[in-house]
Amino acid sequence: MNKIKIGGMITLMAAFTLISCHKMDHGNQTTARAVVEKSFSTPIAIPMVMDAKNASFAAKTNTATIGGQSLKTLSYGNGGILGPTLKINQGDMMNLVFSNQLSEPTNIHWHGLEAPSSQDGYPTDLTQAGNSYTYNFRVTNRPGTYWYHPHPDMATASQAYRGLAGFYIVSSPEEQALKLPAGNFDVPLVIQDKRLTGGLEYNPDAEDQTIGFFGESILVNGTPGAVMDVEKRTYRFRLLNGSNARIYNFALSDGIKFKLIGSDGGLLDAPVDVSNILLAPGERADVLINFGSMPLSTELFMESALFSGSSSQGNQSFKVMKFKIIKDATDNFIVPSTLMAVEKISESSSVASRKFNIGHMMVHGGMEGVMHPIDGKTFDANRRDEVVKSGSVEIWEFDNTTGTEIHPMHLHGLQFQVLSRKGGRGSIQAWEKGWKDTVLAFPGEKVKIIIRFPANNGKFVFHCHNLEHEDAGMMLNFEIQ
Repeated sequence: MNKIKIGGMITLMAAFTLISCHKMDHGNQTTARAVVEKSFSTPIAIPMVMDAKNASFAAKTNTATIGGQSLKTLSYGNGGILGPTLKINQGDMMNLVFSNQLSEPTNIHWHGLEAPSSQDGYPTDLTQAGNSYTYNFRVTNRPGTYWYHPHPDMATASQAYRGLAGFYIVSSPEEQALKLPAGNFDVPLVIQDKRLTGGLEYNPDAEDQTIGFFGESILVNGTPGAVMDVEKRTYRFRLLNGSNARIYNFALSDGIKFKLIGSDGGLLDAPVDVSNILLAPGERADVLINFGSMPLSTELFMESALFSGSSSQGNQSFKVMKFKIIKDATDNFIVPSTLMAVEKISESSSVASRKFNIGHMMVHGGMEGVMHPIDGKTFDANRRDEVVKSGSVEIWEFDNTTGTEIHPMHLHGLQFQVLSRKGGRGSIQAWEKGWKDTVLAFPGEKVKIIIRFPANNGKFVFHCHNLEHEDAGMMLNFEIQ
């Protein structure tokens, strides 16, 4: 099937120096590259839709016009900077023929989906240049907003940044019965920051490897300065933070409230009124925005508001995109009082607890430069770091109390629930109360999650979804038996 395993790995070497995060000397404190706002006059692009039951596309190089510039990109077949939105019904079989027309190995990780280990995009399960591979498995996940992107060891950040990513939307009759906004009124929005001044080249220096690779331009669905014309009605927006490292504190101008209805793993129990949602790379949230009471010609902005908890991010607010109300509409939509039941995993059912230090140590020296370990270890494809039992329940704790960097921790092949957060923000946020596959630990925080491991045997990874951290070794294995 032309899919091979290679042995590439990063290990801690004796010549490296292990030092505490908070004692690293980078001179002045490093911060994320500042955002430069656009004129918000470019109509937003909406990715094409493809039926995941019978699909095919290729990863290839392309040239795309972005912000008036002709830039070299990577794409999943359609010539832009974003792949097609794959759609499927819960319980259906996905069949996708994938071709690698790049000059480098790649693969696809189905972020949030319960994919078999052989098809999950393990970092060394690669489709070589010129070869193809068929992804074929039953999609059992709850209806919700998922996504896909490459996951090759030490090249995830580069390939995703240059354009390889796309939405994966799962639906079901139960969700459809809620009569949520659909069709043109159900809009996926992936938010990414790019260095358009650098021609979309990916060339991180030591500072980028430490805090993440940040761009000055905010793109929504690959569109800088995006504007979307809307009617006076309720829309469903599927928010995805597809950036390498930047966190967004999504809010509407003038503090207008909106309704949160879903998180990483699908719909919540019930809608929640919120004025902001803070999403780290890899996290998603489904929201409802009602434009019905706003006068025609109103211009409303989605923004990223200030937030605290990080020395490198959150000290700048900026506009993300503009909505312009252009048309009256008859809207009979009523927000349901309940959505889909979220089964709570009982803490008493846990059979084991595991703790992971994600903030205390960093590695400098040697050819690898900046390294980001978990418990002093960096990724090794030949090692089994954790072994768990299919069907068992465990509590995992990610401890960032001594760190200075932000770490959104992502587990492959499953969904979990957030139990608690100590230090820092000190509580579970509204968008963390459903099913999750990625959870954010700020410096000074200790986060506990509870996991019921699925009947999906094989080896998977868990890692920081700051992609620069991931590629610098912040990734370990777990095997379900």
